[in-house]
Amino acid sequence: MVFWIILPITLSAVSLIGSWTVYGLALQHNHVCSLSNWEYRNSCQANESGTCCTIRNVPTISSSGSCAPENSLFSATINAGSFLFLVFCIFHHAHILDRNSVHGFLSKAALAFGCVASFGAFIAGNCNPVEVALLHYLGAAVSFVCICFYCTLLTALTSKCILSGLENFLYPARIVSTCIQVTVTVIYCIFFAQTDSYYKHMSAVFEWMLSVNLELFELSFFAEFYYFSSSMLSTLLSRRDEEKPLILS
Repeated sequence: MVFWIILPITLSAVSLIGSWTVYGLALQHNHVCSLSNWEYRNSCQANESGTCCTIRNVPTISSSGSCAPENSLFSATINAGSFLFLVFCIFHHAHILDRNSVHGFLSKAALAFGCVASFGAFIAGNCNPVEVALLHYLGAAVSFVCICFYCTLLTALTSKCILSGLENFLYPARIVSTCIQVTVTVIYCIFFAQTDSYYKHMSAVFEWMLSVNLELFELSFFAEFYYFSSSMLSTLLSRRDEEKPLILS
């Protein structure tokens, strides 16, 4: 049913528009430096203009949403994105069970990683990195890692399940997207752990790349959701005959 393509499109749009709007607000209020800025100082004078950048102003996604007024929009965006992503994971799993139940185990594993990633993002979005840094970064780390596994499993399912008839095009595209997600996540983590401002800024650039890449990956599932039907959700509520326990009388 064509109606269901709204889900992946909305998920991508909310994440993309929301996160970049937060960054724009943070940049406007001089809470972060521009992604195009590579010059940092150890300290800034109190009466100096907003163009002065220190290690505290690195434009990561988290730091962009750490101060008022953009922190409210940041939390709202993450909450909406987490919820939509959770729904996306559940609905895609229902589609697999209905059309290719033989790959149900692989789909369940993907669903598990997707749910954990959604929960991790929810924690990160509602724990300010300035005030509750440990929970924020723990949630973000869990989300980043689980997203890599989720993308990998969904890409594998693309090669095994015929859901849209466009798998010959979607599979190689998702392989590229997944490789980017995994590789850039590793590089991002390495740079984020450094103390030098140059590497910190590099980590911010890679983090935004991860965000955009994931949104494009999610958007590609409009092809599968074009053929999704609400009746497929019933597969999550009913147990198939072969899964029912044998009752000996």
